[in-house]
Amino acid sequence: MPDAPTKHARIRTLEDYHDAYRRSLENPEQFWAEVAEPFTWRRKWDRVLDSDMAAGKNEWFGGARLNITENCLDRHLANRGNKLAIIYEPNDPKTRHVRLTYRELHQEVCKFANVLHNNGVEKGDRVCLYMPMIPQLAIAVLACARIGAIHSVIFAGFSANAIADRVNDAQASVVLTADGLNRGAKQIPVKRVVDEALETCPTVRRVIVVEHLGWPVHMKEGRDVWYHEEAADVEKTCPAEEMDAEDPLFILYTSGSTGKPKGVVHSTAGYMVWTDYTFRNVFQIEENDVYWCTADIGWVTGHTYLLYGPLLAGATTLMFEGVPTFPSPGRFWEVIDKHSVTVFYTAPTAIRSLMASPLDHVWAYSLDSLRVLGSVGEPINEEAWHWYNDHIGKRRCPIVDTWWQTETGGVMISAMAGITPSVPARAGLPMPGVQPVLLNQDGSEIEGNGQEGYLAIKHSWPGIIRTTYGDHERARQTYFAPYPGYYFTGDGARRDEQGLYRIIGRVDDVINVSGHRFGTAEIENAINENDYVVESAVVGYPHDVKGQGIYAYVILKNGVPEQEPERQRIEASIIETIVAEIGRIAKPDKIQLVSGLPKTRSGKIMRRILRKVAEGDTANLGDTTTLLDPQVVDEIISGKK
Repeated sequence: MPDAPTKHARIRTLEDYHDAYRRSLENPEQFWAEVAEPFTWRRKWDRVLDSDMAAGKNEWFGGARLNITENCLDRHLANRGNKLAIIYEPNDPKTRHVRLTYRELHQEVCKFANVLHNNGVEKGDRVCLYMPMIPQLAIAVLACARIGAIHSVIFAGFSANAIADRVNDAQASVVLTADGLNRGAKQIPVKRVVDEALETCPTVRRVIVVEHLGWPVHMKEGRDVWYHEEAADVEKTCPAEEMDAEDPLFILYTSGSTGKPKGVVHSTAGYMVWTDYTFRNVFQIEENDVYWCTADIGWVTGHTYLLYGPLLAGATTLMFEGVPTFPSPGRFWEVIDKHSVTVFYTAPTAIRSLMASPLDHVWAYSLDSLRVLGSVGEPINEEAWHWYNDHIGKRRCPIVDTWWQTETGGVMISAMAGITPSVPARAGLPMPGVQPVLLNQDGSEIEGNGQEGYLAIKHSWPGIIRTTYGDHERARQTYFAPYPGYYFTGDGARRDEQGLYRIIGRVDDVINVSGHRFGTAEIENAINENDYVVESAVVGYPHDVKGQGIYAYVILKNGVPEQEPERQRIEASIIETIVAEIGRIAKPDKIQLVSGLPKTRSGKIMRRILRKVAEGDTANLGDTTTLLDPQVVDEIISGKK
């Protein structure tokens, strides 16, 4: 692309990759200084990197001053002002789509930034967003960054309680929302959910509401305002706030093993450089690409590869309000043909759900515009990989199976489209600057290929998590203390004979459901709020569509009812409690009512046994004689769903 950075920024051949990777290890500071050079900086850095991995302290481009929106928008205006920046495809295919050029997007971001200013938002303030996947969400995120406010997007499917937890942890002063949202055949009153959440959020003094569905909503006097009324007379220009390289850009909450969501913090400069670099190279982006990431902006994939990455690179990004199966299982393929999408990035869960539909829904569309396919959220299984390759890519589109996390900011291990090896069920090779290692339990590195162990990263990279909001010790303990000197991913991995990495799942108490992580403690805490429940244990198990399903073992205060209708009523009550506490996305796939749980004599629940029962692997439970009550295992096996 015309403004692509130096030779290190674009990898075009396998030789380029090996050269860039070698340079990134030999002299990381020089490598990343050259990659960062072409961005718009108010002031260049004093030092590229200051890192203490054991303490979880990492600073990139220290002393530099910038604003990320000048790099997403302003620097493109001269040469790309009339180029499409965002294409918005609504939930209902009969509703007209929206196209915004870079110049139009710049103006809309400035207007929204001025509305925020006029409502008292200042640099460093936290702003929470609970909004539909509409252009105003993308605009609002960029508007926050424009004025130096820290944005925290909450997926518009979480419950009022989950919103309140996040708003209170961030101590947000302003919430941005809408009257309602469309999601497939459902319509959700998001403003009403926000109102319920804010009953326990004393720091919020303003709610700005975007009109989307035209629904009448309750507006609290003195707190709530309509965006369109506030924006009626504001200027279309707004100076970008000068930010320090390490000023926080956003907080994004991810589930933790303690039950309390973690506010992952990413900084401005490092995240910007990493996002741009990985986006350009993984997808091999070209000037005329129409790129579509199907993720919601409420997740990190939406932050990095729907919004910031494409706009930093001057690309055209498509934003979709709907779901893959509405109004038919051909909706994805219809949208690809309609907008001539060239690069398509989605989740294995979506692919597996569409595999279950007749191929007529695919064959009705040409898909000739596609040249690159991507997968994100969890490892894609071989069957789904081949279906994706054969029927969507027509065996001519390279597939990039990307591995990364909220905490890494962007892709860490992946094929680069058409450049590095793409093998089913393998993430592939590490990005330049990423030094993955396999560790055994005592923290020793496992050398050589054909090996398996705990996946860790042993050197800082620009997109690395900076902290967890308001509690750096939690970040240190979670990511850096388990193996001092390394970032611990929480995943197990295998390095095959070719040196390609295969991710083999979580090794901590976290379940990956459709690419979204939930701590088992978080779900258990919600279940235990139910009046019928005395204790619960939650594990993940293989699920054909979601990758992992949620299996809950629940002990009731009054024992397991004998009558099936009564059991069903209690299970429905438990599900209602989970939906109220977290959201429908965390609803267990299976609930088994039990009289006891397998515990050691010290009271520790043996989740290993519960996982094997959930997986149906009861022939290999190991020694159960050390349990406090070994007979409870037989009872659980006989009652398995």
